[in-house]
Parts: sequence; C-alpha cells; structure tokens
Amino acid sequence: MQTKPFRIGTRGSPLALVQAFETRDRLMAAHGLPQDMFQIVPLSTKGDRMTDRPLSEIGGKGLFTEELETQLLSGDLDFAVHCAKDMSTRLPDGLHLSAYLPREDVRDAFIGRTAARLIELPHAATVGSASLRRQALIRRLRPDINVIIFRGLVDTRLRKLEEGQADATLLALAGLKRLEKETVPTEILDAATFPPAPGQGAIALESRIGDTRVENLLAAVDHRETTDAVNCERAFLAALDGSCRTPIAGYATCDGDILNFHGMILTPDGRTEHSIEVSGKRTEAEALGLKAGEKVRTAAGTGFFESWG
Repeated sequence: MQTKPFRIGTRGSPLALVQAFETRDRLMAAHGLPQDMFQIVPLSTKGDRMTDRPLSEIGGKGLFTEELETQLLSGDLDFAVHCAKDMSTRLPDGLHLSAYLPREDVRDAFIGRTAARLIELPHAATVGSASLRRQALIRRLRPDINVIIFRGLVDTRLRKLEEGQADATLLALAGLKRLEKETVPTEILDAATFPPAPGQGAIALESRIGDTRVENLLAAVDHRETTDAVNCERAFLAALDGSCRTPIAGYATCDGDILNFHGMILTPDGRTEHSIEVSGKRTEAEALGLKAGEKVRTAAGTGFFESWG
C-alpha cells in the first residue's frame, strides 16, 4: 500500500499548475485518496527561462520537459504533467506518455487590439506569435501581416499586446479556459481553416515504463478518446520529424469506433501547403497518423522540407 505522497512534476507557470491541480483532483476522485497523498513539485525549465529567442533557435520542444524528465528517470518524481503539444515525438529511453486527461477545446483564440477578427486587421498590421504553425497560417490567410515573436507566459503576452507591441496575438483557447480567461478572445478560429497543433488542448501524463504502481494509478483517469486522437496526431508528427522548426498542424476526432484525422504542413511563409484527411479504426490510431504523415511527405517532396531550413 502506498504510504508516501505521489510526487507530481510540473512546470511552475500558472497554466501548468492549474493542469497539475486538475490531475491531482481527478486522481483523488478516481481513487478516493486524500489530498496529502499527492505532492505537486514545480520546476523551472529552460524553455521558461529563455524567452528572448524563438524555440527553434534554442532546442525546440524538449526545453519545456528536460528537467522534469531528468527527475522522472532518477526517481525523484513519480509522474509529470505536460501540455501534450509541448512534447517531443521522441521521449527519453525509459519514459512514456501513459495517460491523457479529457481534452479541452482544440481551437486557437485570436485576441485583437485594433480589430476583433484576423481578417479585419488593417493592412500590414503586426501580430505577435511564437508558433511557426500560427505564423505560417497567418501568412497563408493574410500575406501582408507582419509577424513578430511573442514568447512568455499567457499574462506576459497579453501585457505585451496591451502595451501596443502588436495589433493582435493568438493563444490556445484551452489554456485561456483553464485560466478562466475565456472572455479575452475577440475571435475563435475555425479548426478547419486554422488547424491546431497536434496535441493542442490535451494534458499528457508521463511516467516510467514498467512502473506498474504509477501506471495503475494513472489508468483510472485516462480518457480513451483523447488518447486515441493524440496518438494519431503524434504519429503524424513523428512521420514528418515534427519539431518547433516545422509548421505542422493536425487534429483527430473520434466518432464511435472511427477516428477522423485532418493534417497540414506549410512552408513558413504560408505560400505552399499540403493537406490530408483520412479516416480509420480507432484501434489503429497510431498507424493511421503515421500513414497520413508518410503520404504528405511523399506528396510534398524533398524540396519542400529543405525549404524549412
């Protein structure tokens, strides 16, 4: 019987802590455990500390997970809570994503200072975003837009917008909802025309492979529809060697036993894109995403990927 608290690793940002608390509360309810059986351990990551440069220049998605994964492997943490879209497709040996909580809204939120909608921004307006996917999708819709790098916590980006550093910015609607800031967006972007990042809106729980005590704990809160959808999306990413240097969008939805997937890759300037829509059995979610990624890679050709630089 477990006597020591389960140690939950998380980034120390307000959003990350909200996600850790949600995880703890769901586990308490699922297992009838008291709060003192869980210890939330906030850690500062390189990605949190280095906010002056694009992620693509300083190491990509692993910058938000490295410190957590190091302590997972050493046994100092029992499991870690992550935004699924921040996770690399290649995890350290010995670790895996063992559960996902029910997914929030996958869509992007537009927050306009000088216009309420992206399409209504004045000519040559400035939009702040740290995401290459969002930058490419913005340029795809509005080639005249000037996109600048906006990094930092949600409140930091909103403050930059209020200070007039940009005419608008984009954030994940899921994060705004979890922070109870759902009134902030001036437009919710349609996932069909402005597709989200793979894993967006999902909370992933990472643990050591073979740690059955923790795996049994987390299995009780695993949401199978989210797990199948995100497994498909991450396989799509993996097939394309997706990282913070690649503008890739993709999302899957479940309809009974069927999984529907929509994926897209773009050049950073948004001028060229390749899209795919596939459906298949949920039991083959990962294979479906992998096949979709391979088809897009073949259709795009080698030159397309070389243009990412």
